[in-house]
Formats: sequence, C-alpha cells, structure tokens
Amino acid sequence: MFVIFGAGGNVGKVSVAALRRAGRDVRAVVHSVAQADEFERIGCDVVVADLHDRAAVARALEDTHAVQVVCPLPRHDDDPANAMRSMIDVSVEVLRANPPPHVLALSDYGAEHPSGTGITTLFHYLEAQLGTVDTRLTFLRAAEHMHNWARVLPLALSKGVLPSLHHPLEKRFPTVAAQDVGALAAQLLLDGEPRERSPRVVSIESEERVSVNDVARTIGELSGRPVVPQAVPREQWAAMLGGAGLSEQHARLIVDLYDAHNAGRIDVQAGVSEQRFGPTTLAQALAAIMPQDG
Repeated sequence: MFVIFGAGGNVGKVSVAALRRAGRDVRAVVHSVAQADEFERIGCDVVVADLHDRAAVARALEDTHAVQVVCPLPRHDDDPANAMRSMIDVSVEVLRANPPPHVLALSDYGAEHPSGTGITTLFHYLEAQLGTVDTRLTFLRAAEHMHNWARVLPLALSKGVLPSLHHPLEKRFPTVAAQDVGALAAQLLLDGEPRERSPRVVSIESEERVSVNDVARTIGELSGRPVVPQAVPREQWAAMLGGAGLSEQHARLIVDLYDAHNAGRIDVQAGVSEQRFGPTTLAQALAAIMPQDG
C-alpha cells in the first residue's frame, strides 16, 4: 500500500493519480470527508485524519509499503510554526514505532539551513526529525510553487499592479509547478532501488528561472491587460501581511523567508541534491489559475 498524506492538495492529487495509473494500491489521507469521493472513484482506500491525532495517523499508516509525508503550515493558527512542529512530531513518533520500507517527505529549497529562513526552517525540522526513523528516506525539495501567485492575481488583474516581496524585480529565482512535484514524487516512490546515500535528497524546479518582471509580463500577456511589477518596501512587509489577515508570528515567518530568498539562501544544496527539472512553464501554470470570463 502506498500512503499519500495531503492527498487533497495540489501535489498529493497528482501523486495519487500517477500511482493508480501504475496499478498500485493507494491510501489517500485527507483532512475532511468531503474530499473522499474523488479518490474512492479511482479505487483508493481513503482515510480522514487530523495530523495532530496519533491514533488517526497510525491507522493511516497500517500495512504501508511506502508513504509520502507532507506537513502543511497551519495558516489559520496564531502560532503556525508550533502547530506544524506538533504535526511533525506526531507523524515521526508513529513512523518510528512502525517504520515502512520507504518514506518520502515533501520539503523545500533551503531546508538544509537550521535557522534564518522563516517557514523553511520548519522543513529543516521535518527532515531532521525524520532522520531518526529507521527506514529508507527521500527528501524531495521543491522550489517556490508557481501557483502561489494566485494570492495576488486578483489585485494584478483589477489594479494592474503585481506586488512582490522578491527584491530586486529583475532577479531570477527558481519556481516549479505543483503537478511536476507530484509526478516526480510518485516516480521516486516507485523507485525501489537502494541508494548509497541516505537520506536521498532530490531537488526540483522548472527548466527556466524567472523574475517578478517575467511574472508580471506573463500575467499581462495572458489577460490582455498591462500589469506593472511593484517591489513592496521592506519596512511595509509586516503591515501588509497583517492586513491580509496573517497573525504576527505567521507574518514573521514570511518576512524571514523572503529576507533569505533575497539574500540568495533559498536554492539547491550544491553537492548534495540530485537536480530534476519540471516541464511545466510559468505561462502554463498561470494560465491554469487565471479566472475564466463568463
């Protein structure tokens, strides 16, 4: 049984579909009953589990050949970092008690840094804790997801302005489409060959790095409306994020992350990662999230 946590997410859905096409038995772990139908229709076993619930996580991991682990940041929690660490601790405790043959963790570029990278330090914690599990480990580190631009897309389309915390606007940085991460994750789970290096670290980004200028130009071309990129001044970041409804601690995680991005610390770990490239272009990813007229 292949167990996919976060099956309802952009990455998890693709991993589940790929494994089912390969003829594998899949258990889709979701956070609500409403998500179950689409996975049952394609022949998955479905488990609804709260990642804070040890018993529920243990049930999801019964009779497992390989597992794909994801611990999303709880965006609506006042202290999202502590809540995410708690979920990681629960999952790792269960995995240590009954380790499956293979664990693949969805991680982030920059996860090798123990501090100073905001949200990414939580993926460092995930990798470090999983390192205590007696199993074959794969860490799949993904670049910034292209669909993250959906958060500011309505503003870009209505006001013609694309605000960004990436500085400077012409700096190129790695991004990737969620479907490419999900497809590679399934491929790595199906790879039964033992590896000399453990854990195995694999990084994925798109074939071409982009700048905020590129993103604004692409949105403009897709929408037929001019879009101007705008670097939000560093001193305005916290207020802007708070105005968007984020807690003070959540905003701090994002501020620290983009400080690290702009300093060049969020990238492939040279000499450690196997580098892979996803085929989906920025234009293709943005076209998929553009609102449809009518």
